[in-house]
Amino acid sequence: MTDLAQSRVLEVPEHVSMIRLLGQRDEVLRALEEGLAPVEIHVLGHRVTLSGETGALDFAASLVSQLIEVVSEGEFLTRDTAERAIKLAKSGAENPTALIETDILSARGTTIRPKTLGQKEYVDAINENAITFGIGPAGTGKTYLAVAKAVVALQSGEAKRIILTRPAVEAGESLGFLPGSLTDKIDPYLRPLYDAMFDMMDPDTITKLMAAGTIEVAPLAYMRGRTLNDAFVILDEAQNTTPEQMKMFLTRLGFHSRMVITGDVTQVDLPGRTHSGLVQVRRVLRDVPGIHFSELTTADVVRNALVGDIIDAYARWDAREQ
Repeated sequence: MTDLAQSRVLEVPEHVSMIRLLGQRDEVLRALEEGLAPVEIHVLGHRVTLSGETGALDFAASLVSQLIEVVSEGEFLTRDTAERAIKLAKSGAENPTALIETDILSARGTTIRPKTLGQKEYVDAINENAITFGIGPAGTGKTYLAVAKAVVALQSGEAKRIILTRPAVEAGESLGFLPGSLTDKIDPYLRPLYDAMFDMMDPDTITKLMAAGTIEVAPLAYMRGRTLNDAFVILDEAQNTTPEQMKMFLTRLGFHSRMVITGDVTQVDLPGRTHSGLVQVRRVLRDVPGIHFSELTTADVVRNALVGDIIDAYARWDAREQ
């Protein structure tokens, strides 16, 4: 260390188990050591000592102090949450630990919460607006978080039913020739929504709610002529709607209902020169009160880190080709 090196001692309250802060097998401690280098971290009992040059030391001490405050309130840290907190702090976020305390739903042994600032802004927008658009690449959690908010709305009584829909472009929106019941026909197209819901609710409960009509799945073509009251409605893969379909869907909004529309404008599968309703609606409704557009980016991807790199690489390729 240079002559400017200093030390800072942080005390962890005695009632707090250090495993909450350091993680299983010290996985959080290792993440902090890697993410806050060249600041050195030493732990003895309930005392955390940070050593380093002034600027880096101030940054590290501020972040670790916030993490200590979080675990003092009962949270457990993981390597993932520590790494995300460090990333957010380095990006200039005022309160990088806020996401750790923003729970949406606890179910089946898992707590679902936004993991990036973009995701938190998206979840907050769903809370505050009748219609929210979640637009972004694969892996940004736009569909998963929407389903989580729908389940919470149903459980709290805010909504009396959940309606899940998406355009079945792959089947040409003409499902009649496919074998089986309506549910059998559209099941492959709504599988991502099912998968998310099965993470959050007991399968038997989902089956009963679907039988009762409390949870409804339907292709977008079947929304025409309806008014959706007291419902939480999710339109997935909205980039594959036409402008006419998007207008039709949005005007189904009834009393005491909330809509979330998700899609990726770089993955339009519409045939020929057909325009995407999701691309158009951003221009048409951008300034309408009660409607919010959340633009998620590769910085919000929460899958394998390579997913974000792949998306960025394709974006650069497309830009060169165009």
